Amino acid sequence: MKNSLFLTLLFLVAFSPLSSQNSKQIPLIGSLAPSFTALSTNGELTFPNDFGKSWKILFSHPKDFTPVCSSELLELAFLQTELDQLNVKFAVISTDDISQHNMWKAHLEELDYKGRGKQKILFPILEDPLKKASITYGMLHAPTSTSRDIRGVFIIDPENRIRSINFYPIEIGRNIAEIERTIVALQTADRTKMLMPANWNEGDDMMVPHFPYTQLDLANNPDLVKEYYNVGNRMWFKKSGDKITSE
Repeated sequence: MKNSLFLTLLFLVAFSPLSSQNSKQIPLIGSLAPSFTALSTNGELTFPNDFGKSWKILFSHPKDFTPVCSSELLELAFLQTELDQLNVKFAVISTDDISQHNMWKAHLEELDYKGRGKQKILFPILEDPLKKASITYGMLHAPTSTSRDIRGVFIIDPENRIRSINFYPIEIGRNIAEIERTIVALQTADRTKMLMPANWNEGDDMMVPHFPYTQLDLANNPDLVKEYYNVGNRMWFKKSGDKITSE
């Protein structure tokens, strides 16, 4: 009898939603973004494959029609053109189904948020009612909810490698400008092989990951000293008026 009870408890624990989530590690920075196929407001899509050689962002949100989520999607819609110029495509996902997504999208496109006029939502909103993608990406945090995603942000490069991960609580909307800043910083770091210091913004000085020049380099090009400066003996900076618009 005791053995039977023990096996029953073991089965329930092994196949519970919480155990299922814990057995699935969140994809890590540097790993390939897991692929999944889902219905969306733009038809059936496979993420990230269908987005080609662009930078990609996958946003998860708790629930359609909720006020904070609505504000986030309207901010994304407002920045669609700007992000497109940075070669960024994005998709939004929640555990609601496609019929709910379509109604929510239609509702949002009728709103005038912050006096900007009505915004068309061109990016896809993906359904995940079975929670498969949400579990794969670690977007269900059991202490908060096993049925609603928290606010996840996965930034993925053109080679489909995850470059940045952020999670936000349900109560607080994301800073879309910070997400854009992170994209620009990643693109700049890839292009220049430099590092971006704290609070870096486009056009700011960048950090050099190694001593910037040798004595021979300096002898051949004395003007190198004008391009770099240091703070202490560990932090070297390259002066930059550089701008990046796309990659």
